[in-house]
Order: sequence, then structure tokens, then C-alpha cells
Amino acid sequence: MDIEKFERDIRSFYKKHKAASLDKKVLSLAEHIEKEWHIAKEELKFKELKTIAESILEIETQSLHDEVQDLLAQKEQIERQLERKALELQNAKYAVFNTIEEDIAANLPSVQRDLHQIKLQSIDLFDMLEEMVESAVLTTLEKGHDVEETIKEITKDITYETLNEGAMGTVRIRKIISTILKSAIGVAEATPNSAEEILRGSLKGIRAGLIHAIREFKKQLQYAPEELKANVLADYGDLDELKQTNLVFTQTIQSLSHSTDKSTEALLIKISKDIHLDMDELILISKETVELMKNRFNFATKDAFVRGSRALNSDTAKEAKRMGIQAFDAAKTALDSAIKTAKDKIEKK
Repeated sequence: MDIEKFERDIRSFYKKHKAASLDKKVLSLAEHIEKEWHIAKEELKFKELKTIAESILEIETQSLHDEVQDLLAQKEQIERQLERKALELQNAKYAVFNTIEEDIAANLPSVQRDLHQIKLQSIDLFDMLEEMVESAVLTTLEKGHDVEETIKEITKDITYETLNEGAMGTVRIRKIISTILKSAIGVAEATPNSAEEILRGSLKGIRAGLIHAIREFKKQLQYAPEELKANVLADYGDLDELKQTNLVFTQTIQSLSHSTDKSTEALLIKISKDIHLDMDELILISKETVELMKNRFNFATKDAFVRGSRALNSDTAKEAKRMGIQAFDAAKTALDSAIKTAKDKIEKK
């Protein structure tokens, strides 16, 4: 049998045949095939059955298929509009903060530091994360002042604020840790003389920011109203993995170390071992948070939330570099204040 001719014939017949129901149309087609092609129902082979099924399916669902395609096109158009508006919103936020910085915070380090903290909490950090970290680390190296401690302070704030702006899921945690550390590794490899300070400060800061973020998430779980529980728990990821956030942290370090040069890999392994003894707090807060999630909420009613990342654009990249420099300034102000307080206490004694 010529299957193409068979297909053309049954399609032509089925389209032209008018019947009150799908059942009658299919029976009429079977009768037509037996009369025209001398094939009874029980004699139909796989290819013929497949041709019949696919032809009927396409013809019967064509209008619905077209409606779905139209709706998808509308959805995609709305998504493009949302993306453009989201970018406009971010740029408007940048403009507001830039103006406040120039008109209110100029030459006032403590005000600049507080404003930088407000800015971290007010704009979407995820899209500018890599460039912001790179800018902050490079600025720290240029200034050459308490490199390790300054980078720790910077990465702690950036890790915490980025985690805090979205769902506390293990996939997202891993992505944020990886992005920050990858950026720090890039600068470390380019400046081998400062590599250990950069990597040690970055790893300590990421860990501290992670602990802070999980602790805040735990507070949300404790006090969240019942009607908001789905939003709080959205995209929580695998509970066993979230319970062992310390492993997510160390696995991310190991994974990235394999793609670095030998000296950087050795440094990452060394630092990771050094700070392994200080992981108790992260282990404890992760376990407590997961136990609270299990005890307080019914996971059968949770909603999933997936936050997609957008491509970094030039305006965002410029703002990321600005914020990286501001992150250094804020960290330096905090460290200077801490040093001064410590000296004052010593002098009083």
C-alpha cells in the first residue's frame, strides 16, 4: 500500500464528512476504508492505524491547537513586556539612589554606608551578582586595606541580601554561592599574590551570609501567618539537602575548584579544610530550620516558585560595578568603626 495516498484519501474524506458526533465520523471513516481500500477494521496494520489516528487527531484538535498557539503568543508578548518594564523599574531605582547619593550622602561615609545597605535591600541583586562581587574585590585590592576582612564583610552582606530577596531553595542557594565564589576565583587567579586573602575572605563571608539568611528564614517560618505559608515555603527544594546546607556549601567549593588552575585548586582545598571546623553554626541552624518546616507546615499545599534569571545588560553591568565599589566603602566603614570601638575599650581599661 502507498501510505501517502492512503493518508490523503482518509484526510479528504474525514474533513468533508459531516456527522453529529465524533463517534459517527470515525465509524463512517472505517466504513469508507473498508469500501475504498478493502481493509476491514480487524485487518488494519500498525502504519495504517497510526496514519488514521494521527489524521483524526490533527483534524479534530486543529482549532484548539490554534487557540493554544495564539494564547502562547500572547503570553510570550506579555513576558517580553514584563521583562522590559522590570528593567525600566530597576533603572528607575538606580536613578533614585544615584540622586540621593549625590544630594544627601556625598562626603558622608556613615550615611553612604547606611544608604548602600538600603540599596542592597531595595533592588534585584541576582542579575548583577557576578560583576558586583568582581568590582568590590578589585576595589579592595586597589585600596590594599585589610583585604581578607574587607572581602569577608562584602561577601557576607551580598550573600545575605541576595538570598533574602527570593525563595530559600537549595537550587537557588547553590547558584548564588557558585556565582559569588566564581567571581572571586576569577580575581584571585588574576592576582596570585593576593589569592589566599581573596579566597579565604570570600569563603568566610559567604558562610556568614548564608548563616544569617537561614536564621532570618527561620524567623519568617516561626511568625508567618497560616495563609502565607505557601509563599514562604515556595521553591524550598529537597528537605534533606536544605538540612545539610553545609554540604551544599562544600560541594559547590569542590565543584568550582576542579575548573581552576592547580594552585587555586590547592588553595581552595586548604581553606575549605581550615574553615571546616567552624561549620557547626551553619549545620545547627540548617537542621533547626528544616525541623521547623516539617513540624509547622503541611507540604502537600505548597506552591512552586521558580525565579528565572535575565541576561546581564550594559546598564545593569555599570550599576553592578558602582555597587561593588560602594560595597567596599561600606565594608571599610564598618571595619574602621569596629577597630575604633575596640581601641576605645582597650584605652579605657
